[in-house]
Formats: sequence, structure tokens, C-alpha cells
Amino acid sequence: MSLFITSLNSGSNGNCYYVANKKEAILIDCGISCKEVEKRMLRLQLDIHHIKAIFISHEHSDHIKGVEVLSKKYGIPVYCTIKTSGNCGFSSGFSQIKYFAKGDQIKIGELLVQSFFKKHDAIDPCSFLVKFKKIKVGIFTDLGIVCSNLVHYFSQCDAAFLEANYDKEMLGSGNYPWHLKKRISGGSGHLSNDEAFSLFTTHRSPALTHLILAHLSKNNNCPQKLAHLFSPYSGELNITIASRDKESPLFEIGIKKSNDAPTVHPKYVQAQLSFF
Repeated sequence: MSLFITSLNSGSNGNCYYVANKKEAILIDCGISCKEVEKRMLRLQLDIHHIKAIFISHEHSDHIKGVEVLSKKYGIPVYCTIKTSGNCGFSSGFSQIKYFAKGDQIKIGELLVQSFFKKHDAIDPCSFLVKFKKIKVGIFTDLGIVCSNLVHYFSQCDAAFLEANYDKEMLGSGNYPWHLKKRISGGSGHLSNDEAFSLFTTHRSPALTHLILAHLSKNNNCPQKLAHLFSPYSGELNITIASRDKESPLFEIGIKKSNDAPTVHPKYVQAQLSFF
């Protein structure tokens, strides 16, 4: 009994996260092209026909760029809220959309997808917790604040994609205009390294085995800074940094047992991008 997870891409240039059991898979967001999804899944030896749904967290282009083409080519249903759909700019003939309300649970085969509200500067943003049997994987990016919903669901996770978007000093001293700095750090934008670290150290579950730090800013963050911050915990669980340019390894998530070592699926060990 396992879930298999990978980041196909993570960052302001495109976000796409894969969660699957042995029968069905889902994508959380698809902000890279259909062609790139195909190439990256092929390199991971994953069958794209196993994807049974695409879930959209919000309407920003780095989360929806490839949705419509991928959905039409493979007949994949797209799940989002009504307000989000209205702001995605999908073509009038796009008929694959299925609606949910924030807080709903959506069943995709044996996968149960829990949606919940998050704070972000989008029309109707939400995050997701994917459940299979007793295993829970969270996909938590584009977070303006650490809200009570995020704490509640993060604290349940066996594995999580967690945003660590910017380093406060780099953002403050960087060349972004003031209004953009305010947008990023003002409570409706993104989580800083320190905020992600505080959430992790304060609220992580004893069951957590894998933490994938996600959505790093190209200009306002440094993977080495983030690695240094989290490195004291790298012996306890698998901590990796999702790439802005390529897929991560495929991780196998199971029920944690005493003395378990963190697991990378054996076929993909050489592909691992880790700073720990």
C-alpha cells in the first residue's frame, strides 16, 4: 500500500505535481506544457494514461498553462471551483471541467482529494490533501500565510510539497519594485523560508517521511540557504528541493514504521536532486 509522488516542475515558470497509487494518478495543477508533461513522465517511466484528473488550485498561468491541451488530448477531467474556472480563460468549447466547492472531498478511484481554502491573491484559491487508505500527501504552495487550515492538514501528512518561496533578506535587498515585494510578502502571496521552517518544526506529523520544498523564487531565494536551514532534520526524513527546470525523482510513500529509512523509488535513485 503506497502512494507515489513527484514534482514535474515547481516555480513561477510552472507548477505540476503528480500523486498516484498503482491504479490511478492525478495532477495538482499543470503550469507546464502538455509536451513537457509527456517528456518528464516518460523519463520517470510513468504512464500518462493513468492520469484520471487534473485539479486546479487557482487561475494563475504558472498553474494552468498546459491544462486545456493535456485534458483535451487525453480526455482527462479538470476539477476546479466555478469562480476559478471563470478566470482561467479556457476556450468556450472546453467541456472537461467538473466543479467542486472549497472543503469538498472528491473521489478519484481509490484516491480521496480533500480541498480547503488558502490565502492567496487569486479569485478562489485552494490547496489539497490526497488520501489513499491511511496515507496522506499534502500539496501546499502559493500560500500567503500559515492559516489554521494549513496547520490542520499539514500536521496529518506522511509526505508534503511545501512552499518555501523566498528568503526575506534576499527579497528585501533585491531589485523588485516595492509593490511586488509587498505582494509576495504581504499575506496574500507566498511563504518565506522561515515561515515554512516554522510550520515544519512546530506542526509536522510523527508520520512525516518526505518533505519536498517547492515553488522557490529564482530571484529571491537560494537552494543552499534553504538546505542549510533544514539540514539538521535531514537524517530523520527525506528532505528535497523541487527543481524549477525538471522533474524530481519518484518517491514511494508508505506507512511509517519504526526505524524506517526514507524511500526513493529504486528506479529513480540516480535522478535525485537533493541538497542534503
